[in-house]
Amino acid sequence: MELFENTRLKIGNSILLKRIANIRRKIFYSNIGQIKKIGVVWDTSKTQDFSSLSKFYQKMHERNIDVKILGFYPGKELPNQYTAIRYLSCIRRKEINFFYIPVSTETDVFINTKFDVLIDINFDKSFPLFYITSMSSASFKVGLFDLQSGESTFDLMIELKKPVSIENYLEQVIHYLEMIKSGSSDLVYKQ
Repeated sequence: MELFENTRLKIGNSILLKRIANIRRKIFYSNIGQIKKIGVVWDTSKTQDFSSLSKFYQKMHERNIDVKILGFYPGKELPNQYTAIRYLSCIRRKEINFFYIPVSTETDVFINTKFDVLIDINFDKSFPLFYITSMSSASFKVGLFDLQSGESTFDLMIELKKPVSIENYLEQVIHYLEMIKSGSSDLVYKQ
C-alpha cells in the first residue's frame, strides 16, 4: 500500500513542478510596518498548537494585520475547536485529489490571495500544504530551514533546534521580519 502511496506522491510532485515552472512571482518585502495581510499554512492535526496560533492571530490583530490561516486536517471529522473561527479554514482529505493535490475553492482563493507574507507551519512536510505554499502568490514566503530539501520555495528560512515549538517559531519569524528594513528587491523569482 505504501508503494502505491509513494507513486501517487511522486506524480503529485511532478504535477506541482510543471505548474510552478510557469509561475513568475515578484518578491517584495519592505518592513513589518507595511504588512497588511499574512497567510499561514498549518498542519491542523497538531491540535495542541492551536492556542499558539490564536495568540499569534491576536498579536497581529493588535497591529492591524489581517491573518488568514489555512490548515489541512487529514482526519474525516474536523475537531470542534476548529469550527466557526473566521480566520481559520481547514481542508480535509475529501478535498484532496488522488495525487494529494488540494482541489477546494477555499484552497484556490488562498493560493490566489496576494498576502504580504506567507508563513509556512508544515514541519512534517505534508504534501497538500507544500503544494499550497509553493503555488501561493504571496509577496514573501517564510518557512523552516531544512538542510535536506533541495530548492526551497521560501524567501526567508528560519533555522531552529528540534523539536520546534510553533510559539517560538512564530516569535522568530516576527523578530526577523522586524529586522528587515529594505525596499522592494525588484526580483522576479521563477520557481
